[in-house]
Amino acid sequence: MGEATAQEQVTQPAEAIDEDWTDLLAGNTLDHWQMYSQDELEGWELVNGELRASGAGWDAEKDLITKNDYADFELELEWKIEPGHSSGIFYLVPRDGVHQIYELAPEYQVMDDAGWDSPLEPNQLTAGNYAMHAPEGAGPRPVGEWNTTRIVVRQPRVEHWLNGTKVVDYELGSEDWKARKAAGKWAEVDDYALANSGRIGLQNAGEVTYRNIRIREL
Repeated sequence: MGEATAQEQVTQPAEAIDEDWTDLLAGNTLDHWQMYSQDELEGWELVNGELRASGAGWDAEKDLITKNDYADFELELEWKIEPGHSSGIFYLVPRDGVHQIYELAPEYQVMDDAGWDSPLEPNQLTAGNYAMHAPEGAGPRPVGEWNTTRIVVRQPRVEHWLNGTKVVDYELGSEDWKARKAAGKWAEVDDYALANSGRIGLQNAGEVTYRNIRIREL
């Protein structure tokens, strides 16, 4: 996959970063969020800037999404997972009221790779594009320690970063992407990852904690 280019490594002045970024947990509130498939906020607790998922399960319909849509963006956040648990960060999420969130949107995998109770495919590991692209060179920290995630979408290009290292780089809708979809878990899901804009989603599958969630549009 190679190292990030010099252009990718350029950082903006702190003043510009402060102006461009939106803190999605500003004021220790969930004002920027709503539930994916219901009206009442449930299954999440925000305490001192740390957003904790109850671990409701994959199909419990307790996933959280932003109120705003994003097309091209940079998302940064920190997370830590409980032993033997898994979760995910979704992006370009449409809210159609029919499909489960994971059937519609790409997913940045969040999990305890070492402590999972069954064998994992490479594209199911932490920081991968779940069931599509395996991470390369990923170094998740031990369970209970904070990891830093960065997701950059400049359509059609998408990047996944983990703890300062770019581990996934792909193009939505490319021939390679289509081949992976046709050969994998989403082969029969016609609406998978077709949206050009959508919400950011946090999965309430396993017990996970997020903090310092911020986003800027590109």
